[in-house]
Amino acid sequence: MVKAYLRYEPALTFGVIASPESNVAYDPSGRLLLAAALDRLAAWDLKRGLPSVSFASSSSSPSLAVSCVASSPSTAVSSSVASGHADGSIRLWDAETGACEATLHGHRSAASALRFGPSGSVLASGSKDCDVILWDVVAQAGLFRLRGHRDQVTDLVFLDSGKKLVSCSKDKFIRVWDLETQHCLQIVGGHRSEIWSMDVDPSERFLVSGSADPELRVFRIRQSVDEDEDWSKWDVLKLFGEIPRQSKERVATIRFNKNGSLVACQVAGKTADIYRVLDETEATRKAKRRMHRKKEKASAKSMIAEGNGTVIDPLPTQDLHNPTVIVTDVFKLLQVLRASKKICSIAFSPSNPPKGCLATLSLSLNNNMLETYSVDSEKVSKMYSIEMHGHRSDIRSVSLNSEDNLLMSTSHNTVKIWNPSTGDCLRTIDSGYGLCSAFVGNRFALVGTKSGTLEIIDIASGSLTEVIEAHAGSIRSIVPIPDEDGTVGARGFVTGSADHDVKFWEYQLVQKSDDDSKKLTVTNVRTLKMTEDVLALSISPEGKHIAVALLDCNVKVFHMDTLKSYLNLYGHKLPVLCMDISSDGTLIVTGSADKNLKIWGMDFGDCHRSIFAHSDSVMDVKFVYKTHYMFSVGKDRTVKYWDADKFELLLTLEGHHAEVWCLTISSRGDFIVTGSHDRSIRRWDRTEEQLFIEEEKEKRLEETFEADLDNDNEYRYGQKEDAPDEGSVGVPGRKTKDTVTSADAIMDALDTAEEELKRLDQHKLEEQNNGRAAKFLPNLIMQGHSPSDYVLNVVSSIRPSDLEQALLSLPFSDALKLMSYLKNWSLVPSKVELVCRVCLVLLQTHHNQLTTTPSARSLLTGLKDILYCRVKECKDTIGFNLAAMDHLKELLALRSDAPFRDAKAKLMEFRQEQSKRSDRLDGNERRKKKKKASGES
Repeated sequence: MVKAYLRYEPALTFGVIASPESNVAYDPSGRLLLAAALDRLAAWDLKRGLPSVSFASSSSSPSLAVSCVASSPSTAVSSSVASGHADGSIRLWDAETGACEATLHGHRSAASALRFGPSGSVLASGSKDCDVILWDVVAQAGLFRLRGHRDQVTDLVFLDSGKKLVSCSKDKFIRVWDLETQHCLQIVGGHRSEIWSMDVDPSERFLVSGSADPELRVFRIRQSVDEDEDWSKWDVLKLFGEIPRQSKERVATIRFNKNGSLVACQVAGKTADIYRVLDETEATRKAKRRMHRKKEKASAKSMIAEGNGTVIDPLPTQDLHNPTVIVTDVFKLLQVLRASKKICSIAFSPSNPPKGCLATLSLSLNNNMLETYSVDSEKVSKMYSIEMHGHRSDIRSVSLNSEDNLLMSTSHNTVKIWNPSTGDCLRTIDSGYGLCSAFVGNRFALVGTKSGTLEIIDIASGSLTEVIEAHAGSIRSIVPIPDEDGTVGARGFVTGSADHDVKFWEYQLVQKSDDDSKKLTVTNVRTLKMTEDVLALSISPEGKHIAVALLDCNVKVFHMDTLKSYLNLYGHKLPVLCMDISSDGTLIVTGSADKNLKIWGMDFGDCHRSIFAHSDSVMDVKFVYKTHYMFSVGKDRTVKYWDADKFELLLTLEGHHAEVWCLTISSRGDFIVTGSHDRSIRRWDRTEEQLFIEEEKEKRLEETFEADLDNDNEYRYGQKEDAPDEGSVGVPGRKTKDTVTSADAIMDALDTAEEELKRLDQHKLEEQNNGRAAKFLPNLIMQGHSPSDYVLNVVSSIRPSDLEQALLSLPFSDALKLMSYLKNWSLVPSKVELVCRVCLVLLQTHHNQLTTTPSARSLLTGLKDILYCRVKECKDTIGFNLAAMDHLKELLALRSDAPFRDAKAKLMEFRQEQSKRSDRLDGNERRKKKKKASGES
């Protein structure tokens, strides 16, 4: 009989606040800050320091990391959020509910830039594959692809009410695209290094771009065709000047604030320069002062020259009265923001700043933090900081208490206690660099540090009670000593260190002098000297044997009572980094830096099997209690589930984005917890779904073949071998597994419908010949639909973003069959747009064959006559509805004191005023309580 196992699936991810690879942005309302957390996205309430909305995909497959984020403008009809991912896909989310509305596939490499158009209905995306793609957010489909850049596209901005798009790239050029004609209008050079960011002010006066050059380049934007004789005929951007930067590091992000009065330049370091943008009046005044100072200097020089007998030409009078405004007259350095760690991204808040402030600036740091600053003319002050929900560096150890309701994680400077069910952080304790940890009951915890100290933590008070100098080297392992009845940690614990010592410790509870509570302390009772560094320890469940892994790649097993040698396990080619003994004490598994797992018998020390487990070092391994199933984690970012009796791989769990350092399993084996270098802690739950070894093997083979299919293209590594044509336009989508599946579904539907039509014709013929025929039995697959309706349902069920690529995969014979149904489909009012899309793609793809095929001519003639009429009817309907909406807008504007278009903004203002009023009331109540308490005292 085939053995079945229970499947483990990802259940919860926590510990990551902001990924360093992605940017931050405010949501359309301006109240929440969007920050990517590896493969997830969260909207943070900065005042409360809590995530309000979580954006997570419902698909069970592991998602790739979020590489960029953008939100639709506040003036848009619908509130949308877009996220670009490492595989080039783009996801559209509902900003209020966090639900994924669509997944768009078009880029062949990681998305690097996203920007919504002014109306919010168009989205532009740039990628490492050097292409720019325009997407229709409403139709959830691609519009066209713009080719021309020769390196990664780093930023995008819209101009002229969304009619033009400006893109910058690491190829040192800025390109201006006309979206109506879909061609490149202008190529702007001048930067001497890669351009990393740019932005345009809201009034579209200036565009500022930044690179590794020591200055920012400022361009004037052409407002009209007849603006100036100095402009070239087709130029949109013209260099205005250069602003010297304060830092020598390259520019990372440039952003204007909501009203365009400030521009921030964040570098790839710890600083961000904030410039004040003066309006025309202030800039002219500053230029006059500059010319006045220049005149004074010139007059002083002329007086000196007259004394020497020489003559200097005076300044022209026109320059004094009408001075030419230069870039330094408009842009003035206001403040330099200095953060504690390297800044990854910045974003100005679109909402109104607090009273007395010019703007609110939020930034993400590379140590997993979010900070918000208020900017005024005198200083930059920190307002909010979000840091409690994650470690500042990677997770080095995780451990569960005996009841599995507390989780402890250690990092380079803190220990955190979590609720493993919800992912909430309960305690944060400052500590040393913790490499290993263990619970002592539910009140205390032990942490072994890199400096060799042993730290004792009181969990209830969240304090470090004692620090013991336990070892001269780093403590690599802490293992509780079980009793003979199986009670873990009741007798004491053992530590192993790089100073070649294995020390045995006992617990002692000492009465505190200040209160009735007791304090835990430990005493060293025995020491086992080894010849090499101790890397890992493991104790048998009954406490009879202790296994010690040494730096010389060997594992030595000793008797616990006499400390005499029992077994010597050798065979690994590199040091053993982890090991565990099964709960029945019959097996011991060792994981090594040689990527192998070895399963040994504890009776004779014989190696049962050596398994090539991971593609990199095995970092931790644990048995599930009362079974011979085990989990292993490694530097290859995977978690693997094994059967140690059959030596079979049961399941591979993917989800981490960096090396997985540590692992712990609940006492019942119903969930496991892993910690990684990506700072995330992930919980994997056991489900009731069964899995079979053979099915999993077939699934892994299929995934391997599909991965090879996906990678079989010339754009696999980003930059293309052949440079694209100047300003060329291409198809927006790309071929994926979904598009291939959709094309197969269309072809199957066409074949089924064709067979059904043949059966209908044959039935009619029999009825005519015999006068009477048997009752016609329709095909059950078609679910009672006619052949035309059945094919229409299949085509309609394909996602709009996949439809074009699915149609491109159809052979000409099937395309001709599909076109024969279009005339009937066009009679359905709701399907006219779909019919036009299908017809347009098929005509563009098979134009030459259609024009030379006689049977297609009558088909095309019939489509030409009916499609024009149907599209005109839809156009008239939409025009009528728009006119009715305009009429309603005018009526509502007459009845209200505020214009209809500003209703949403007014509503947000009212909500902000109410929140401020409630904050003031809460503050007054707190002050009254304090006064009352002080008066009573």
